[in-house]
Amino acid sequence: MKVSSSIVGLWFLVAEHLRLGSWDLINAYTGGAHIDSRIAMQITNEAALCQNRVRKRNYISHQGFELLNGLGFLASDEEVHKFFDKHTVSQAQALQESLAIVRSNMGHYKGEIFAVDPHRIISASKRKMPKKKKQPIEPSKKMLQTFFATNTHTGQPIGCGIGSPGVNTTKATIGLLQMVSKINRGKVMVLADKEHFTHELLADIKQKNEFEFLVPVISSSRIKKIERSLTFDSLWAGYAIAETEFSFRGKDEKYRLIVQREGAKEGDYKFKSFLSISDKPAEMLLSETYDKRWSIEEFFNFDGAMGFDRASTFNLNIRYGKMSLALLAQAATYQFRKRLPKPYKTWNARHLADAVFNKIDGDIRVHNDMIIITCYNLPEELNLHNHYQNLPARLEAEGINPKVPWLQNFKLDFRFK
Repeated sequence: MKVSSSIVGLWFLVAEHLRLGSWDLINAYTGGAHIDSRIAMQITNEAALCQNRVRKRNYISHQGFELLNGLGFLASDEEVHKFFDKHTVSQAQALQESLAIVRSNMGHYKGEIFAVDPHRIISASKRKMPKKKKQPIEPSKKMLQTFFATNTHTGQPIGCGIGSPGVNTTKATIGLLQMVSKINRGKVMVLADKEHFTHELLADIKQKNEFEFLVPVISSSRIKKIERSLTFDSLWAGYAIAETEFSFRGKDEKYRLIVQREGAKEGDYKFKSFLSISDKPAEMLLSETYDKRWSIEEFFNFDGAMGFDRASTFNLNIRYGKMSLALLAQAATYQFRKRLPKPYKTWNARHLADAVFNKIDGDIRVHNDMIIITCYNLPEELNLHNHYQNLPARLEAEGINPKVPWLQNFKLDFRFK
């Protein structure tokens, strides 16, 4: 058998899935069903291509995409829907938790600072639902509310949740923090957004005493009155900090309210307040730590096209399943990207898919117990031959079985011509 293809670059991710143990994670999600696990692998690879509904593009089945998933066909939209319909939200959450533990053990998360953030995804759902604004100046649209947790040092996601009438910001964030607690030892700092400024969330974090926490305060008449009553310490021209104790109305728990003031004179003052569960100095929290929260926005911009920027359905088990498998694709792509030289490792997900996964000419053939992928005219500066040529020996040296279980235990190797 020999297949000509322009998507041979996507086969590099097979090696990364072996390193991640993706097949075991998928089988735990599907219950080990032979066809279902391969459909899950198809959905994972679709996410890596940054393609929505790649199943509509039937020509891709003649270029080896179905072989990559261990199938002789492309699963249709109906088959994929039936596949997700058999699986629950809790199964998808378990997949995310297992993946996060694997990634933690592989060093995908570094440092002691994490960020949580709401992320609204515009949807084309036909169901009746309230419309919301993603930005104040934009018109209202149907949106799916999601929540993500990421490591601020590497920008890599730990997991995600979905908002619903039964799952508000507080409940979704508590679930994400439970996932963060499973991959870390010791108390880490969590940076949040204004939407996380709720008594229920802060009280839960303070009671469990597992995290340090820093969240911007929603400005109100009460907060404004407190801000203007404080005595500030000037740190440099136009910047000063003050702090005091704060309690939510009718509640006994006390928190640190830290206020920064910007402006050279009283008429120009601008205030911004934060609530903190931390003993770290106020200056460190505001001028050094909180800026790291913006790394989560970089994740959305960098990898959003893999399935975190669209939502065609609001069935929660389907959305959780798709996003969890997209996280698996993102993890494999992250490992692949780390092997690239600069500036290629800074390519976002769509650029990487267009330039490497979906635009390399080559062929796929079987020889004895080996699937051999031949890549033609691959730019030498990508340096991929130093990472993927003689792949079975490389994997064995890492203590990894080079047989690909979803490809009938064939081994995989690459040629570059």
